[in-house]
Amino acid sequence: MNQDIIKIRWHGRGGQGAITAAKIVANAAFVSGYTGVVMAPTFGTERRGAPVLTSLQISKQKIYDLSPITQPDMVVVLDHLIVEEVDVAGGLKPGGLIIINSSRHPDDFDFNGMKVATADVTHIAGEAGLPTGIVNTGIIGAFAKASGLIDMETLTRAIEDEFKGKHPEKNSRAARVTFENTIVGGN
Repeated sequence: MNQDIIKIRWHGRGGQGAITAAKIVANAAFVSGYTGVVMAPTFGTERRGAPVLTSLQISKQKIYDLSPITQPDMVVVLDHLIVEEVDVAGGLKPGGLIIINSSRHPDDFDFNGMKVATADVTHIAGEAGLPTGIVNTGIIGAFAKASGLIDMETLTRAIEDEFKGKHPEKNSRAARVTFENTIVGGN
């Protein structure tokens, strides 16, 4: 991974909160010393349930490229079914990381030498008391475990700040439990 600028592309469905998840990670990255943080949501004719994506770049230096990411270092997938609909690994740098909300083991996915991490975020989020389909905070726990870029404590605080007055404890619990239950496979 190019440590100068870390490029993360988020794939989700309209209504799942992929943009909110990327925003929370962006805030936590900034607090963690990544002074260059650029988030570029992609909007169009998206509707609830349609595939959506957002780009997040983080760096210890200022970032001048504000365009959407075409060659990410990692990809975060909030709904495993998107893997069948969209080329989520498209442009992913060799040896890149794909984090998927799935009950399947990472070895069940074949992304030609890419590192895969999975967690059953949908189930964990439900157990944490979140409404069905709300997986954005849980997937942050999987991101933390698989990427190792930002510590879970900082991410938990960013989640609780974002959801102040809207069940911050359920959202942070979903992230922490997902962190503990994320399986990181090999290449």
